[in-house]
Amino acid sequence: MKLSELTTGQTGIVTKIHGHGAFRKRVIEMGFVKGHAVTVVLHAPLRDPIKYSILGYEISLRRAEADLIEVVPVELEARVQIEAAQHREAEQADREAAVREQFKKASHTINVALIGNPNCGKTSLFNLASGAKEHVGNYSGVTVDARDKAFVYKDYRINFVDLPGTYSLTCYSPEEIYVRSYLRENNPDVIINVVDSSNLERNLFLTTELIDMDRSMVIALNMYDELRSRGDKLDYENLARMIGVPMVPIVSKTGEGLTRLLDTVISVYEGGDDVVRHIHVNLGNDLEVAIRQLVDDLKASPTRTLHFSPRYLAIKLLEGDHEIEDEVALAGADSPSARPLRAENRRRFLRRLFHRDCCGQSSAPDTVLSWRKQMNAGADCPTILLRDKLRGKIEALHNEDISSMVAAEKYGFIAGALAETYTPGTRQTKKSTVVLDKLATNKYLGFPIFFAIMFFIFWATFYIGQYPMDWIQAVVDWLSGAVNKVMPQGPLKDLVADGIIGGVGGVIVFLPNILILFFCISFMEDSGYMARAAFIMDKVMHRIGLHGKSFIPLIMGFGCNVPAIVASRVIESRSSRIITILINPFMSCSARLPIFVLLIGTFFSAHAALVFFALYMAGILVAVVTARLLRRFMFRKDETPFVMELPPYRIPPLKASLSHTWAKGREYLKKMGGIILFASIIVWALNYFPLHDDDAPATAETEQVADDSAINPDRDSYLEMIGKFVNPVMEPIGFSWRATVAAIAGVPAKEIVVSTLGVLYTNDEAVDDARLGARLEAPSPVTGRPDFTPAVALSFLIFILLYCPCIATVTAIARETGSWRYAAFSIVYNTLVAWLAAFAVYRIALVL
Repeated sequence: MKLSELTTGQTGIVTKIHGHGAFRKRVIEMGFVKGHAVTVVLHAPLRDPIKYSILGYEISLRRAEADLIEVVPVELEARVQIEAAQHREAEQADREAAVREQFKKASHTINVALIGNPNCGKTSLFNLASGAKEHVGNYSGVTVDARDKAFVYKDYRINFVDLPGTYSLTCYSPEEIYVRSYLRENNPDVIINVVDSSNLERNLFLTTELIDMDRSMVIALNMYDELRSRGDKLDYENLARMIGVPMVPIVSKTGEGLTRLLDTVISVYEGGDDVVRHIHVNLGNDLEVAIRQLVDDLKASPTRTLHFSPRYLAIKLLEGDHEIEDEVALAGADSPSARPLRAENRRRFLRRLFHRDCCGQSSAPDTVLSWRKQMNAGADCPTILLRDKLRGKIEALHNEDISSMVAAEKYGFIAGALAETYTPGTRQTKKSTVVLDKLATNKYLGFPIFFAIMFFIFWATFYIGQYPMDWIQAVVDWLSGAVNKVMPQGPLKDLVADGIIGGVGGVIVFLPNILILFFCISFMEDSGYMARAAFIMDKVMHRIGLHGKSFIPLIMGFGCNVPAIVASRVIESRSSRIITILINPFMSCSARLPIFVLLIGTFFSAHAALVFFALYMAGILVAVVTARLLRRFMFRKDETPFVMELPPYRIPPLKASLSHTWAKGREYLKKMGGIILFASIIVWALNYFPLHDDDAPATAETEQVADDSAINPDRDSYLEMIGKFVNPVMEPIGFSWRATVAAIAGVPAKEIVVSTLGVLYTNDEAVDDARLGARLEAPSPVTGRPDFTPAVALSFLIFILLYCPCIATVTAIARETGSWRYAAFSIVYNTLVAWLAAFAVYRIALVL
């Protein structure tokens, strides 16, 4: 726990000291070192600062400074003082042993953050070391937030945190802001900088920024087997000594080097690695002079350098990093030399607040809050004014912006270091990526290849999945027949046979189709083709007002809309990100797949793959039209550049693809035992009740009355009452009350649509075939004609494809956009579009 969390009179044992610069040096000199006891004496009247007692003297710390010191609390229990004298010594010894054990446990916990460029193998290393099963992919943006997992290694508890891939630590993109915020708020003990060994020069740029931060670090040279296979040679030990950071070659897909990497992490944590030293990447005389002046100014106010080193802050200030400007200005607001110009700040805040950026959106709430804080604290602090003066002088002298100068100097440093330690191999590099790209990105073949791949996925999903689907259906039919034979007549039998088996069994038969779809999508992601698809689609996406990066979340939406919406974080443009989120529900997710397989297999089996393909393309077409409308009427056009890494093609490991596929299948099965089972029971109960003459024994006469109750309006079930109440709205698109109820039931989760149909049509004794498709085609006992015809089936398919997203997707929309207005818009707009499209399709189908 943090030192600031101790209460008055409580004692703790120091386990870790975070922070940088003068603060860290000073508190260590004053006795705040691992193993020393510190006691809270009292709090100031406003609860800040706090007086502590350590090594026989008292010291005052602010709460923000005490937050950077971790302790293990020592409980002083009053009962110890009144226990018998003969037990005091033994209990005191046990207590000391417990405290020592608690201290050992706390001091043997290492918090490790994995940081690196996108697609460098961080998540693969995370899974390998911790035993986790997070999804990996051969394209950037797979990891969009922090994933953590703890494991034990050599008496150490190591907490691994996998952070999103980032090329630098600025405030340009969401993932860069996320990673830097994590480092500021969590202070990991050791950073593992994962580097792609096949692309050292580009990857080491991020390393130079971490060096500027002055954090404890180990470099993991991942994919080292690829470097060796090319015949390259890297003197990584010499390179490590040059930059002051230990380096360990690893191959995350095989586990090579993992033990050595973890040993090095422990060595760095314990301060026993002789390679570790802090260096400064020289940025040229003019920049270094300016950096030294800013560093001296920042050190004058220690609260500014609690989380990041003064050199890193100085460099980012010169580069014009807005987040660092805010942080420095706010931290220096209490300085006696700070003279905030509140009137000017207020005018500046209002201008910024009502400014419409290039995306056509008002600034994000967190940015507005930051500006508001600046207005109150004084953005025009001496440090910012000094920065402006230095920056203007340097840029005028060199006729170049400072960000470019810093990048050029850092790449020069990297090139110089590699010139002394890296020798390119003489072996011919593999041409597979070049050859495949000539086909996959060809202006004539690129699009046909993409559409052929998508068509094959739909074909495999339906036709290959049909065989295991029939096997599971046979098991469900046998189980249903066994229940009908064994269990006596009554509500319990109807619940099991019609509610549970009819509902859950009607959905679980589509598990093979789900697995095939996820396997194909996983293969595309892991092979590197996903990035090429985004590449060839960029111009098309640009024409509809989106970014090329939007294509990847849209394709991911074929699996599940929720992670696809979260993956939209990689899009830098706020407007493109919001549009991508809002149109993503039109991508047919796997939850709709059972509905499509059921109706297409029943009514359009002769052209199943073609209907599948057309249905998915219809969703894409509606998404395109919606994007155009949103860009025209709600968001102004933006010109965010398309900058995206195209990784080399790799053959996906079969184990990884199967693992990812099974993880999705397991989620599907969990739904069967959770929300689908619960919904099936509720639907059965609403369809079964109210009962009439329920006290009478079950006879042939009462069973005939029950059969006739469907014709008698006075004997409508609760579910039928609901369906008939809503159905006037749905009748123009061909829906019966059962179809209407099924669509309503699908609002929480689309899988419930099939389970609802299974419950509603299972108790139709006029049909001997137990298969749900045959029951859908059977004539209704009320109207004498089937509820579903090919025209109704098409209308139903279109409506289910387009209408309001499931609850999980709606929640994801609200969370990722930061507003429930967008979630409400998605519900209303999607449902309206679905009704209009279904109406058009139904009327056209009736004519044809």
